Amino acid sequence: MKRLEGKICLITGAGQGIGEATALKFAREGAVVIACDLKQEQVEAVAQACRAGGAQAEGHVMDVTNRAQIDAVVAQVIAAHGRIDVLCNNAGINRRGDLLSLSEEDWRLSFAVNLDSMFHLCRAALPGMIAAGGGAIVNTASQWGLHPAPGHIAYNVTKAAVASFTQNLARDYAQQKVRVNAVCPGEIHTPMLEAGVKRSGRTIADLDRLVPFGRIGRPDEVAALVAFLASDEAAFMCGSLVEITGAQAVA
Repeated sequence: MKRLEGKICLITGAGQGIGEATALKFAREGAVVIACDLKQEQVEAVAQACRAGGAQAEGHVMDVTNRAQIDAVVAQVIAAHGRIDVLCNNAGINRRGDLLSLSEEDWRLSFAVNLDSMFHLCRAALPGMIAAGGGAIVNTASQWGLHPAPGHIAYNVTKAAVASFTQNLARDYAQQKVRVNAVCPGEIHTPMLEAGVKRSGRTIADLDRLVPFGRIGRPDEVAALVAFLASDEAAFMCGSLVEITGAQAVA
């Protein structure tokens, strides 16, 4: 039996990076994958890749800053499948800057994407999970939410809030057997990281040298942790913030 056999799993930010790797991992574990992202072509490509491996998968366009779109997609999934067993709140952005250099627009957008989206998605999905007798929510926080890096105040603060949100939700709904946990990645080789490296003038090799393990992480390694937390193998994990960093301290 695959660990997520027949589970209805909704993943945001599934068009690339950790979200894409999570969708593909869930597909291999037997899940029904609901891939959500901003761009139609990306979610369709990911859904097709999942189907190519024999899984049932579908792609949905979702702007996570738009509550109406969130509610519509969740309602559509529940109407088609009857429930959502696993919710992976993975969509996120990283806007650089300290307090005096960051724009107010980037501050507000960071909260809208990184935190408010989780609030609205969980409010939409939780009642069905409770009615079904339980479920799993896995949020993507960050090592920087626990140990802030300089020059990224909006990202650090929103990811710290994701960590707190995760633990609060876990405490409130553990009795209803809804398990809520978060992964806290360090440097992971994603398109978001590549964009940041390009802006900074550093290279991936420069980042590799900062990691005691000898290299930065891969999206599929984070996806493996997400799949574990979503599965019954992690049945007693609730309210956990799991770092995956290769022993790297914040640079």
